[in-house]
Amino acid sequence: MSCTFSVEMTEGPGVGQHHVEVVERKGLGHPDSICDAIAERASVALCREYQQRFGQVLHHNCDKALLLAGQVEHKLGGGRVIEPMSLIIGDRATHVHGSETIDVRGIAEEAARQWIRQNLRFVDPDKHVRFDVQTRPGAPSLATDFGAMRANDTSVGVGFAPLTETERLVLETERYLNSPGFKDTFPMTGEDVKVMGVRIGDRLDLTVAMPLIDRFIDSEAAYFQTVDAVRFELLVHLRQRLQTLNDVTVHVNVNDRRSAGNAGMYLSVIGTSAEDADSGQVGRGNRVNGLITPGRPQSLEAAAGKNPVSHVGKVYNVLAHRLASLIHQRVPGLRDVVVTLVSRIGHPVGEPLVVDVRVGLQIRTLLQDVRGPIIAVIQQELDRLPQFTRELAEGRHPVIGPSTPLGVPATRSAAAS
Repeated sequence: MSCTFSVEMTEGPGVGQHHVEVVERKGLGHPDSICDAIAERASVALCREYQQRFGQVLHHNCDKALLLAGQVEHKLGGGRVIEPMSLIIGDRATHVHGSETIDVRGIAEEAARQWIRQNLRFVDPDKHVRFDVQTRPGAPSLATDFGAMRANDTSVGVGFAPLTETERLVLETERYLNSPGFKDTFPMTGEDVKVMGVRIGDRLDLTVAMPLIDRFIDSEAAYFQTVDAVRFELLVHLRQRLQTLNDVTVHVNVNDRRSAGNAGMYLSVIGTSAEDADSGQVGRGNRVNGLITPGRPQSLEAAAGKNPVSHVGKVYNVLAHRLASLIHQRVPGLRDVVVTLVSRIGHPVGEPLVVDVRVGLQIRTLLQDVRGPIIAVIQQELDRLPQFTRELAEGRHPVIGPSTPLGVPATRSAAAS
């Protein structure tokens, strides 16, 4: 099958030039983000086990994860966990290869525990989470000759570059609030950060939700003083990073109500709303670049946890963003780039049915001048696809967005009781 390359020019203003732009990010401790991160960590752990024992990645998909909320009692000065959260990880995996058995359940559960220990300072995986790993052998038609890198599905992956200033600042906001330095200064802030950015003209309005850990807060006055201090600190940080925007406004925990007791404060015992208020699921949160961008073309396929060899829902979504970024970096004269990859089940992953590129051109740039260089970048990356999938298997390409990288521990405090 020959691949069809299409390079077209987009008309009109780019997303960053529209009068209104909306961007959202669910942060490190959001229940949906937890599910994405743990599903991906489980896949990377299985890839490592398969490679070490058999010299190849075997068929698996750990992309069905559900985090069911527990129950807590909030209390100024320190609440308690009443009922732990429940984490279900499931789908398909190779449990037996030849005469050898792979402890898929144990590997996936330990990967989840490690991620929690490294990234959620107040969650003790031995006390606050129940684990239920449910994996079954894959369909023979998909598991046979898995290493041949043939597409497991007819699907689509979409990526774009560069980020607009609004997208960049929304991403920066969450990463800053969950950075080790910020947590050292504000240890009472939880990891469940959610950011909604709305740009109108040249002004950006940010709404941030972030719980405060109740053991650090001894009064309502202390709570509101802390929220005000967080808002001021974030505002100073962001205003130093404005480029073309004129101003940014920050709102933190807007559902708070003074003199309403615990009901008027966003308190948390262990730093995530999954403790009692919100459940999570793979695929309901950020796309692979770490953002939710309703004004952009995007695939709704969940990439986290899928196998990195033949599952185009993972490979093509990550690759599409990589291609868009490389094209924008290497080909002069481009304002913005959108890449769409379409697969056909059973055909080589390195031979997409269609590679469609839409570009916004800068002044005095002609489409015929950039078409050849764009196709050259694409072909180069398709030629190195086996290496790219190996890098995916090792967790070297972001699948859950650029937050705390896989395998890089965050700072921790003692877990809650």
